[in-house]
This record gives sequence, structure tokens and C-alpha cells, in this order.
Amino acid sequence: MDGERLSTTAITTAKEVFDLLRDELAAMEREFERLSASEVDSITEIAGYLREGGGKRIRPALLLLAAKSLGHHGASSIRLGAVIEMVHTATLVHDDIIDVADIRRGRPSANTQWGNSKCVLAGDWLYMQAFRVALEERNFRILDLLIGLTQQMVEGELLQMESLGSSLTEHDYYELIYRKTACLFRVSMQLGCVLAGASPAMEKALGDYGRNVGLAFQIVDDVLDLTASEAVLGKPTASDLREGKATLAVVHALEHGTAEERADILAVIDDQGFERVRHERILAILHRNGSIDHAIQVADAHAEAARENLAMLPDSEFKRALLWVPDFVVSRDK
Repeated sequence: MDGERLSTTAITTAKEVFDLLRDELAAMEREFERLSASEVDSITEIAGYLREGGGKRIRPALLLLAAKSLGHHGASSIRLGAVIEMVHTATLVHDDIIDVADIRRGRPSANTQWGNSKCVLAGDWLYMQAFRVALEERNFRILDLLIGLTQQMVEGELLQMESLGSSLTEHDYYELIYRKTACLFRVSMQLGCVLAGASPAMEKALGDYGRNVGLAFQIVDDVLDLTASEAVLGKPTASDLREGKATLAVVHALEHGTAEERADILAVIDDQGFERVRHERILAILHRNGSIDHAIQVADAHAEAARENLAMLPDSEFKRALLWVPDFVVSRDK
């Protein structure tokens, strides 16, 4: 490509994309509900509470789109969509415990309802259930992808814990968000490729698409954490900074701001709160140094790279949906 944006006019709204997958996503939701039921009531209750919390279901949607764009339309994509959502849900419940979060998607987090101990075990159960369901496919490549994914996500959580209260380089930040977020997008696309029997070259291209979409998604998520209102986010604003996390805009301001500005940002990261420096002061520093704009530009670059990753995919309504997804990711407001 010469840098021009690919046309996404054929499918331009989220409603059209999700209408394209309505039946499959509804079936995936039913499968997720069925598979997350346990003989132990507290597991079923916690899993049900998490499932009913909603979410965009973008990861199983990507798996379905990848499979369908390559000609696969079987039930395996429904099952693996539920597997991906179970893995994602397990990571969320563990994240809330680690982050001592009280709110998730505008509701009390599961750990405030059932306590940390039960929620850790429910998260573990969801991981193991995901692998049990994946095993039914009798495909070692699927298991290999899911095992690697789980290891990378644990590594990402540990890296983040080790970086709390300190500044990062941009390289460190990208490594972190790849493991915590983008690898799940990448594997969602790869699983769709495996089901369709795609070539290694196609799997790599669509995996790279997932990686770029996931990176853009997390960068935008981090910007919204700093700039959106609590009513829109469904959780406290600037929760990353309150937890001592330096995200891309903050890293950029630390590298480009004055000594005084750097000291103010580091005070918030060190305090893990706004006791000494107000949130408004940090926002002003980020805007003054063009740090918010920089983060959005990086997200846009990954969105464009994702569209380019689809070059070898045959044209179809499913490819057009995949071309639209990066726009949805970077233009969302929550």
C-alpha cells in the first residue's frame, strides 16, 4: 500500500458487523453460559455474574470473522469463541483481584461480591474449563496456541506488577500491552485460521492483524482511562495512574516534559494517587506536551497496519467487516 486508507464503506457501523455475526454470537453466548456452569454453585454464580456484565465480545467476533473469511462455517468456531471468552473472563476476574478493583463495567467487581479467594478459584476453574473444551477439537495446534497465550498473559501481569510505581520506556510499554491484551486478539485470529486450514503465511498475516488491533485497542483504552468521565467508563477515571501504572501518554510526557512536569508525574506514580498533584494538573501536562495526541497517533498507525495485514485475504463481506474493526477500536468512547 502507498499509505492511503483502505475503503470501509461497505460496512460502516457496529450494528452491521454484529448483524453479520448475530446468530453465531448468540450461539456462542449460549455455549459460554452452558460451559460455565459447575456442580459447585459459587462457580456458576460468579461465572454468570461476569458473563452478564457484558463486554463487546470483540475477541470471539474476530475469531468468527477470521474463520468465515477463509470459508469455515462449522460449530467449532462457536465452541472456540466461547473458549476465548472464558479465557478473557478469567483474566478479568484475576486482574480485579490483583488491582484491588471495586468496579468493573459499571457494576461492583466480582471480588467485592464473593471475596478474593472464591474469585481466584473461579478464575482458575474457567481457565481449566476453557482448555477442556479446546481439547475436544483434538488439535494440538489449538492447544499450543492457548497454552502460549495463557503463559504470555501471566507474564504480562507479572511484568506490570513489577513496573508499578516506576516509569517505563515506550518499548517496555508495548511489550507489556502485547502480553496483557494484544496476544489474545492475535490468538483469536490464529484460531480462526487453524479451523479453516489456512496456510502458515495467512495465519501469520491474520495473527499480525490481531496483534495490531489489540495494541490499538489497549492504547485507546489507556487514553480513555485518563480522559473519559467515570459515567462513560463505568469505573473511576485515571485508575491506571492511581495504581502506579505508566501508560503511553504518560511515558511520552515523562520523556518530553520539563523537569518540573516530570517530577509531578512521578509523584503521582510513586504515591499511586493524586494526594500531592491533582488529576487536572497531569492532564494539562499531557496535553501541553502533545502526549495524548501522540498516543492516539500510535493507535491510528496500528489500526492502519492492521488493515494492511488483510491484503492477501480474499474479498468478502467478512473481510470488509475485518477492515472496519480497527476504525471501531480507535473511535470508541469507552
